[in-house]
Amino acid sequence: MLKPVLATIAFTFTNGLAHAGPEDFHDGILIPDYGQIAAVPEAMAIPEGAEFKIAFDIAKAAEPGEINRRIASSARLLNMHAEAGLPAEATSIAIIVHGGAHKDLTIDTTYGGENANAGLIAALIDAGVRIELCGQTAAYYGITKADLLPGVELSLSAMTSHALLQNEGYTLNPF
Repeated sequence: MLKPVLATIAFTFTNGLAHAGPEDFHDGILIPDYGQIAAVPEAMAIPEGAEFKIAFDIAKAAEPGEINRRIASSARLLNMHAEAGLPAEATSIAIIVHGGAHKDLTIDTTYGGENANAGLIAALIDAGVRIELCGQTAAYYGITKADLLPGVELSLSAMTSHALLQNEGYTLNPF
């Protein structure tokens, strides 16, 4: 009896979504080289006047030489909202980094080679994204402000950053 129910759900699910392949993704207008997006014409409209304050919590580093997908998600969010017609100032993003992901915020000499995330970090900061490294993580790994990419801030802790962001009305992005 369980099998027919699953088949019905799969049928409804696949017929209820727009199908896009990798070739349907394109650069966005705010962060053109990162965070590719696909058009979703069937998506419900974002209400006029909507504003978003979203915090990303990132603890896992990218593989060496690769871009951190969680950091790139913030570029994708900005690009999606811009393509949906929201003004850039309607989406505020803060990225809080701790744990092993600290490495993705460091200059090449600290990183141990070319940091593939440097261009993405610079583009996000240029777009007004706040990027903070947990000071407790920095202390644990011996990271100083001089080791960080330009524009990356050093906070007391990731816990403190998230509490302050919540006080400012930020929500935590679960993805």
